[in-house]
Amino acid sequence: MAEERTTPLRPRDPRRLGPYELLSRLGEGGMGTVYLARAASGTLVAVKMIRADLAPDDAFRRRFRSEVNRVRQVPPFCTAEVLDADPDHEQPYLVVEYVDGPSLAEVVEERGPLTAANLHGVAIGVATALTAIHGAGIIHRDLKPRNVLLAPGSPKVIDFGIARPMEATDGHTHTDEMVGTVAYMAPERFGEDTTLLTPAADVFAWGGVVAYAGTGRTPFSADSPPATAARILTRPPDLSGLSGPLRDLVAHALEKDPANRPTARELLDLLVTSPQQPAPAKAALAHQPGLRVAAEEAQAATGYHSARQLTAVAAPPELVGYTEDSIVTQPVPVSPAGPATPFTRDPHPRRPWVLPMAMILLVLALLAVAGLGVAFWPKLRDRDVAPTGQHDTPLLTDSLRQPRLWNASSDADEGATCTFRDGLVVRRETKGVFRCRGPADVEPADLQVQVGVRLLTPDSCASVWLRFRGNQGYQVRICERNVYVGTHKSADIEVLKTFPLDDAPIGVGAPPTTMTLTMHGETLDILRDGEPVGTVPVTDEDITIGRVALGIYTEQYAAPAGPYEVAFTDIRIWPV
Repeated sequence: MAEERTTPLRPRDPRRLGPYELLSRLGEGGMGTVYLARAASGTLVAVKMIRADLAPDDAFRRRFRSEVNRVRQVPPFCTAEVLDADPDHEQPYLVVEYVDGPSLAEVVEERGPLTAANLHGVAIGVATALTAIHGAGIIHRDLKPRNVLLAPGSPKVIDFGIARPMEATDGHTHTDEMVGTVAYMAPERFGEDTTLLTPAADVFAWGGVVAYAGTGRTPFSADSPPATAARILTRPPDLSGLSGPLRDLVAHALEKDPANRPTARELLDLLVTSPQQPAPAKAALAHQPGLRVAAEEAQAATGYHSARQLTAVAAPPELVGYTEDSIVTQPVPVSPAGPATPFTRDPHPRRPWVLPMAMILLVLALLAVAGLGVAFWPKLRDRDVAPTGQHDTPLLTDSLRQPRLWNASSDADEGATCTFRDGLVVRRETKGVFRCRGPADVEPADLQVQVGVRLLTPDSCASVWLRFRGNQGYQVRICERNVYVGTHKSADIEVLKTFPLDDAPIGVGAPPTTMTLTMHGETLDILRDGEPVGTVPVTDEDITIGRVALGIYTEQYAAPAGPYEVAFTDIRIWPV
């Protein structure tokens, strides 16, 4: 249901935009905030309101108007249909079809890799969407699991054409300002000349998305954006866990040279109409008639293009001064209609990106030696790990509903247990502290932790330890009426800051409260259900790095005898 994927409006959020009544928040990104809204007809829609700092920029409004006109030409074949827009409103906005379904990222994080039929359904749906998007002369540029929604009937791809924050008006995009999520970026995305970008970059992202859906990990995963980029540039993809024709198709999509990748239409033909169509693809189409119809309509709509290349569309007069890259008018190759044929390869393929790639690799190597690799992309890092919880592949994810990374544990002397009962339930029979047995991985010093918290008995506090090592670390204690932050060294806990929850105490037995804890340098930021709780300096020289631990702590004024009980669900950890 819609309310399960939204958060309440904040005090400064508008209640209306044009004729649309804003109901709640769906998410937030680099370009603005997305709201669940109701149209005058009563239909639910998604409204993307542009950031306030972009609204006064006339050049931005011209570009926004042009891009809206272009994305309106994308037929709704496995895409979220563009319904309305007002580039001239005080706060420009775009209205698209509301898709009531979880993202592919959420499903994989919560339930693991997809079954074969469901995986082929996603592969077909995203290929269908890309066929429609590319057929309209648009490149998505930010295809990733969070932009694939698993709606009833067929998957839907969102955020195409205007998904990215607008680059500076000088038309240049620097290496530290790249748009997109690194794990799904094609090799040519890392070059200096972005005018070389073609729809083949989206096909590469398709391969990454399908590999993630089928294995639960990205095919070039590493522990930092620069390391991931280096693997994309130099290493073959890790496709263990995929098999059969789909594995071969994903491998083709992930070719280093864009000239060697299939087009989106070729992907679709091979998945839907090829004589070698995989059995799971047939099952997916048989059980999802809406998906079959969308795929067939996308094939019919793009068939008349034959094998010609769609050339770049001339920029309208109001966009003179922008680069081809900034107005999304790249050549869009479309394959012939009819049965799919095996891929043909140019014996002398063009590799315009090889020299830039070699130069970037050299720079990355030098920076790694100097210990500056992460600082190389500060803006990219900040964009990929924003405090909204809208991220791609986490370092760690666990639903905490069964033994996995965290396990059941007990201490008879303390009368304490960690068990699984609709979450990781931590219980103490008497006042005190107890930590559950969890992963011993040392996480990055700068990280973000998001976890659901429930308080099951009075005077119980859910405790999260950060940078915990050698029996010391920072402790965040979430209680009914207060959130405490302190240093925990041996048996001593020194409270650094107390944040009262006078306006909205956490009810005992209430639904989970989502806590987001972000450690960045010497600062700890705390959010509750997306709303700021407070910020605390974390400067203890003895506490610099360690693991994340979960457990219980009782209020200072609690009675000696309990029981005391809290529960955790759905923990995710990202690097910052």
